[in-house]
This record gives sequence, C-alpha cells and structure tokens, in this order.
Amino acid sequence: MSHELTLQELAEFSANFNADPKNQVIARAAARSGVLEASYNERVAGRLTRVFSTELPTDNVTNQKQSGRCWLFSTLNVLRHDFGAKHKAKNFTLSQSYNFFWDKLERANLFYEKVIETADKPLDDREVRSYFDFAGHDGGQWHMAISLVKKYGVVPSYVMPESFNTSATNGLGSALADKERKDALALRRLAQAGDQEGLEKARKTFLNEIYRMVAIAVGEPPKTFDLEYRDDDKNYHLEKDLTPVSFFNKYFDVDLDDYVVLTNAPDHEYGKLYHLGAEDNVEGGSPILFLNVPMEYLEQAAVAQLKDGEAVWFGNDVLRQMDRKTGYLDTDLYKLEDLFDVDLSLSKADRLATGAGEVSHAMTLVGVDEDKGDIRQWKVENSWGDKSGEKGFFVMSHNWFKEYVYEVVVHKKYLTKDQQELLSSTPVELAPWDSLA
Repeated sequence: MSHELTLQELAEFSANFNADPKNQVIARAAARSGVLEASYNERVAGRLTRVFSTELPTDNVTNQKQSGRCWLFSTLNVLRHDFGAKHKAKNFTLSQSYNFFWDKLERANLFYEKVIETADKPLDDREVRSYFDFAGHDGGQWHMAISLVKKYGVVPSYVMPESFNTSATNGLGSALADKERKDALALRRLAQAGDQEGLEKARKTFLNEIYRMVAIAVGEPPKTFDLEYRDDDKNYHLEKDLTPVSFFNKYFDVDLDDYVVLTNAPDHEYGKLYHLGAEDNVEGGSPILFLNVPMEYLEQAAVAQLKDGEAVWFGNDVLRQMDRKTGYLDTDLYKLEDLFDVDLSLSKADRLATGAGEVSHAMTLVGVDEDKGDIRQWKVENSWGDKSGEKGFFVMSHNWFKEYVYEVVVHKKYLTKDQQELLSSTPVELAPWDSLA
C-alpha cells in the first residue's frame, strides 16, 4: 500500500522535533562541526593505549596515496616483514608499482575471457554487467596479489619506484576501463559470429594495446636488477643480476600456497569453502578462496601467527568507526545513536546482506595486546603514509575487530584438523555480486 506524506504529518514531525529544546542545541553543534565530530567519543583514547604484549619490529610505513591498491600493499608489507626478519633489514620495502603493472595486464586478459564466455548473454545481464563494472578497477584480494608474486616475483621499491600514475590511478583506470569496454563489444560480436580466428587475433591486438598503455603510464618492469641494501647492523649487501622471480625464490622463505583466507561472513553458511571466480586475476593463478568460520577462529589464528613473529594480512571495513588523524578503530568512537536518538544497529550478517557492510580495505596486523588470554587491542600497519595515526600505525579495539574485520590470512598450520580437511573440498561458487566480492 502506497503512502503519501501529508502536510499534517510533516507539521506533526516538526512539532515533535521542537518539543525537546535539546534538539536545537544538538542540531547547532552537528551543523557546525559535522555529525562525526559532534558525536566523537574522546573516552576511547583512554582504552587504546598503543602498548602491546606481542609486537613485531616495525618502523617505516608505505603510502598507497590516491589508489585502491591496499590489497597489494598489505601483501607486500607481509612479505617485507618476512624479508626484514630473515635478513635483519626491517625498513626494506618492495615495489608496488612492479606488481601493479602486471595486474593491469593480467586483469585485462581475464576480463576479455569473461566477456567471450558470456557473449551469448545480453549486455544488461547481471553477470555481464558485473564484469563490465569491474573493468579498470584497482581493488583486489589476497589471492590476486600472491598470483602476481608467484608468476612475476617481486623487486625492491628502488628498482621500480612509485610514479604519478601509480599514486593517483584514476586517470589510467578510467582510460583502461573505456578501452576494455570498447574491446569487449568487439569481442562479443566476433564470438557471436563464431569467428574464432578473428577472436584470437583481436584479443592479442587488444592485449598488446593494454601493455602499451600501462607501459606509457607506469613504465616497463625491469627484467633484471641489482639487490643493494644495508641491514640493521649497517652491513652492506650487494648481489647483481637477479630476476624478480629468482629474488623472491632466494630471499623469501615462504610458500604462498600454505596460506589460507579465513573469513567471517555470517550471512553465509559456516564450515564451507567459497570461490570468487569472478575476480580471479591471473589465468592459472591461485583461485580466490574463502574458508568461512566463526569469528573466534580468526582471532585465535591471527594471535598465534603474530606470536610466531609473522605479520597478518586482514580485510576490513575501515570507514566504519575510524578516525584517520588519531588512527583509532573502535566501535564506540562515534556515538551517532546518541546524537540522533535512534537505533542504528545492524548485525554483522545483516550489514553484509544489505550492502551496509563490505571489505573496503586491507591492512596488516603487526601486534596484539592480551590480558590473561583476553584480547584488548591490536596494532595495525596501514598504507596511508606516516601522517595518519601514530606515524602510520593504527590501534584497533578487539570489539572493532569482531564487528568490522571479515578476513585474515594465516598459515594453514593454525587451522583445526577439520578446517584443514575443508580446504580440499569442492568450493561453493560465489556470484560476482556476492557480499564477499
């Protein structure tokens, strides 16, 4: 049954609002400073102490600037901490530009493949539209990053440093999206006509053009380089003529296939393995898999990995209850319910199901504070530079972790026996528009 707002109703609403004098006081404060500042809870500072019972040796932070590469930054931060611990070089950094280059090419290749596979469906089909909407995007997942590392290796940051177009990706991303969507229309026509020879010729031509675009904007990746650094004891190290793959294989003692994405998505069935095939970015690479489990397993595994001296990649909804300046992440940071005198609460499952919750960011856990086994707070390495938080590091309450963290990447040895067995099960395929996408 439809409902039309009447003048009588509006007058009643206004009368109710003005009946309480406090509403005018609150409205003036909110209008002048904004609803977040007006509802800011400064008592949070007394709880988030920035002292941690378990803490990895860290110093400098990275800065993704105006780009959506957090998933790549966080992955390379985990790897650089591994390098730093093994080679006593905690400030050593890896190039995000290098893997960003290859991601753009590999992602275009998979986009063209999806377009060809769905050529018989109309353009307004939900699946087709999802692929078109993802063209040119920067966002990604843990498995997307490790697929790039496994195939192309890594290089130090000085070998392929950040540039304007990696730090501010909108221009390149927009051009790639237009290019790929135009190409998609041509590929669809060829596929619909059954012209296999023309299809393969066009795809190769289009990928060659994508390569040229990214090389112009970012620069070509190095094929070899010299590794040169001083460790924490000021000892000098030099090794010449490494390839990116040989560098990774020689200097990083880590099997990326041993790591698992534990997710807490209560809008999905627990004890299931899920596959987000729509976002697999490298043909033949690691599929994007999530093992969905209750929250306590994410907590336990993350703490265990930190205590073993290893950083933890985690996916979260960073724009919720976060203050960029202080670096506080706390569920009581903004008292919006008190400000508006309304109930704004949604369960984690309802937030995911309605689109109110999402994995909007990836960061790195580098510390945890426990009191007799109870987790109090976490130390977070962000990729927003050293002007956010405390020199780039955030502090997160455990309640925030439980509410707004959706994924942690941990070694499979921290899983239960039953969870390890689930890793070999047939995954449930997720739609491109799933809440985990």
